[in-house]
Amino acid sequence: MNIFVINSGSSSIKYQLFSMPEAKVLCSGLVDRIGLDGSKVEHKSFMAQGEVKKVLEIPVPNHSVGLQNVAQLLTDKEVGVISDPSEVEVVGHRVVHGGEKFASTQVITPEIKAKIKSLFPLAPLHNPANYLGIEVAETIFPQARQIAVFDTAFHQSMPAVAFRMAIPNELYEKEGIRAYGFHGTSHKYVSERAMELLGKKSSKLITIHLGNGCSMAAIQDGKCVDTSMGLGPMNGLIMGTRAGDIDQSVIFYLVNELGYTLDEVNTLLNKKSGMLGLTGYSDMRDIGKLYHQGQPEAILAYQLYAYRIKKYIGSFAAAMNGLDAIVFTGGVGENDQLTRTLVCGKMDFMGIRLDSEKNKLPNSGPRAIQSETSAVQILVIPTNEELEIAKQCFVVKD
Repeated sequence: MNIFVINSGSSSIKYQLFSMPEAKVLCSGLVDRIGLDGSKVEHKSFMAQGEVKKVLEIPVPNHSVGLQNVAQLLTDKEVGVISDPSEVEVVGHRVVHGGEKFASTQVITPEIKAKIKSLFPLAPLHNPANYLGIEVAETIFPQARQIAVFDTAFHQSMPAVAFRMAIPNELYEKEGIRAYGFHGTSHKYVSERAMELLGKKSSKLITIHLGNGCSMAAIQDGKCVDTSMGLGPMNGLIMGTRAGDIDQSVIFYLVNELGYTLDEVNTLLNKKSGMLGLTGYSDMRDIGKLYHQGQPEAILAYQLYAYRIKKYIGSFAAAMNGLDAIVFTGGVGENDQLTRTLVCGKMDFMGIRLDSEKNKLPNSGPRAIQSETSAVQILVIPTNEELEIAKQCFVVKD
């Protein structure tokens, strides 16, 4: 069965075509800068003769045109991997926010679409783009079954003590204001791989997804019991451009004393803070170079970044009354040995001891990097959100 996975953003579309159940990737690509100057489609096909690339530097005014180009590449004479778009039997969509309405993957119907649309206020930057991807895919692949996989679904197993906020009850009961969590497909994928590596389903894990967006999850016996993100994806860890946890008084001070509008505060905390606000850079590779050059701002930023992660490790271990393993994933978690060093340093009291030589090894798939004396396993597991979406779609396709 061919399952086409779409991750539709406001100005981009990431995609992969899988042959399931063998989980073979037939092709992958990115439609970038939709509706902007310099738009292009970058496509890779994985064929018998090896990897074949094709780049289209063409105007992509909207998502419909972008997906039409992708559909043509799927059947292209040079890089095509199928003969007709009708060979795509399922289209899997990443939908960021499912609220309390969706605790599992859903076959998309008009009723499901209406519910996704009703959740726009909870994720105004993400859900509208995800919804648009669904509508466009329905026209490009009309014969395929459309399926939604929600970032928040994995976290729906959290108990009320973890997701409720200490605000008036009616704001939860009528407005759904609570912690939902995000990056659920990533946390689910790497936690299941971790349980395989540990050789047991009964386990207490902390998964640490570090990219431009960052989040952590406490996972007990395969179920999420707490997570660092909240109502939206701004809470918790320090991120590339997001502040993470912040004293609410700062918001009132910015508005009442410094004259910021609420839109300006939103932009400040979402797009101008985090590592960007601390250093002027949002990419950890750039900041890492400055760290090793001894720049004070970069050193402090790395320390803050790691300190916040340490605090969540401590609180999540307390919430689960124990810890078997911590798992690093995401672009930073998988590739930045400095972050792992700073996070795992001075954690002996919890039985977390890093092997510095193993930590330096290049990323080559799942691996353990703890020392022989460490009571807690330290794992690095590359995430694969697209594969997780394809797996879930394959299970619920009927």
